[in-house]
Amino acid sequence: MHTQTIRQIALSFPETDEKPHFEKPSFRVKGKIFVVHNQAMNRISVKLSEVEQSIFCAFDQAMIYKVPNKWGNQGWTLVELEKAPVELLEAIIMESYCENAPVKLAAQVKNEILKNLK
Repeated sequence: MHTQTIRQIALSFPETDEKPHFEKPSFRVKGKIFVVHNQAMNRISVKLSEVEQSIFCAFDQAMIYKVPNKWGNQGWTLVELEKAPVELLEAIIMESYCENAPVKLAAQVKNEILKNLK
């Protein structure tokens, strides 16, 4: 998946900025990383809650899986971009954003989604 697509999704959330993280593009809300894009490996890492991580990983463990070290036990999850449909990617990035954003910003994003469902 193209870097621009990841950037467009991540930067669509309020108060998000892009900064390098070990020479990889990362996206942060209020200084907290919620997505790191490893362009060389064509995957992203996202920070999810344990519950969200287990739900997304149950979908397809060849596409979405825990980082295989202590970081994975803290919610860091890898997503293989070649296999992930854009709609699923948008949902994963949104969940990571909401997990890491201040409560007010997370509520703003969730309320906007609910409004669009009506």
